[in-house]
Amino acid sequence: MMMFSQLGDMVKTVKAAPGLIDRANALADRTATYRQQMDAMAAQAVHAEPAAGALEPIAGVDLDRYARIVKGIAAYGYDETKLPVVARMFGIDPEAWAQAQAGWGARIQADRGVGRRFNEIYAAV
Repeated sequence: MMMFSQLGDMVKTVKAAPGLIDRANALADRTATYRQQMDAMAAQAVHAEPAAGALEPIAGVDLDRYARIVKGIAAYGYDETKLPVVARMFGIDPEAWAQAQAGWGARIQADRGVGRRFNEIYAAV
C-alpha cells in the first residue's frame, strides 16, 4: 500500500515539475535583470560628477574642509558630539557648522557626484 502512495506522490511531483521549472526560470531572469541594474548603478556612482553648483560652500564651509572636519573626529574615537569642537579648530563657529553639516549631508545624499567626491577627499586626508 505504501508503495502505491509513494508512486502517487511521484506522479504529482512529475506533473508539477514544468510549472516549478517555469517559475524558477522566471525568478532567475528577474534576478539577472536586478543584478544588471545594480551593476549599472554602481558603475554610475563610481563615475558620477557633481551637479552644477553642488560643490559651492555652505555657510563658508567647502567640501574639502567639511571632509577634514568629519574625519577629524577620529582623534576622539569617532564621537560625533565632538564635531563642533573639531569645526572650531578649523575656524568655524557652531552656527555655521550646524548649517554646513546639514547642507553637506543633504547634498551628499542627493547627488552621487558629491558623495563620490566626499569619499575621495575623506580617504585622502
